[in-house]
Amino acid sequence: MDKLQTLPDACFPGLGIAFGELNRVAFTVFGFNIYWYGIFICIGVMAGLFLLNHNAVSTGQDPEPYIDFAFYGIISGIIGARIYYIVFYEHSLKNFFDIRNGGLAIYGGVIGAFLAVLIYTHIKKISLFKFTDTYVPPLMLGQVIGRLGNFVNREAFGKAATGFFRLMYKAEEVPFTEIKGNVAVYRGAAEYPITMIKNTAYISVHPTFLYELSWNLCVVIFMMLYRKHKKFDGEISAMYLVFYGIGRFLIESLRTDQLKVLGMPVSMLLSAALAVCGCVWIAVKRIKLTD
Repeated sequence: MDKLQTLPDACFPGLGIAFGELNRVAFTVFGFNIYWYGIFICIGVMAGLFLLNHNAVSTGQDPEPYIDFAFYGIISGIIGARIYYIVFYEHSLKNFFDIRNGGLAIYGGVIGAFLAVLIYTHIKKISLFKFTDTYVPPLMLGQVIGRLGNFVNREAFGKAATGFFRLMYKAEEVPFTEIKGNVAVYRGAAEYPITMIKNTAYISVHPTFLYELSWNLCVVIFMMLYRKHKKFDGEISAMYLVFYGIGRFLIESLRTDQLKVLGMPVSMLLSAALAVCGCVWIAVKRIKLTD
């Protein structure tokens, strides 16, 4: 990288990929900044709706109830994601509407959307687990695309890294980071060794958002291939709990910006609980089917 004329804002040295300029603002309309974070969320929503329609039609269902619910699911998901983030990370509700700079937690979004699903399926008298089975792959696809926003925002990364997949950021452009001598301190706690290149300080991190993106994409592909072979309504939903829980548990162990309870990150505890619940759910249902 030190052979480049202009140093990149971010790069993957092992992969030979560099991003000369990594601006969080995509463009400006009438003086109003449009952020990449929001654009990726919108793309994720649109891709999810496309897959949702395909999933419903290909399994012989009427896509209309699923598309009708999308608005309620998106709104409740965003509200849940924002509440979860500001309660556990900012410990205040005063900045609730300031989401242009990020600040959405996926677990809060899933919880918010699931509560909306409970109400919607009850009112419409639709099978809850058949409904969630159809929605889960599109939900994960949205999560996959949304993670790209974390990259541009320089957030949701992991511990200091030296391996092949390490990601390097200009230290001064990472929010909540203070350079102290030969280390960069992130959020007042995590320390990252500084690498100086042409008088520019860089930090090398685990791109945990990329790990999760890759894992989730594999899970989406698997679920789409398996969905027509499921043994009971709710099996795809249970698989989501298992696979997402396991992946998130392992990846969270590399994160540094975690809320902890009893010395354990909340997200890891929740991920483990979801994975266990999913395994029990599948085991119990399969045992009943063999009786």
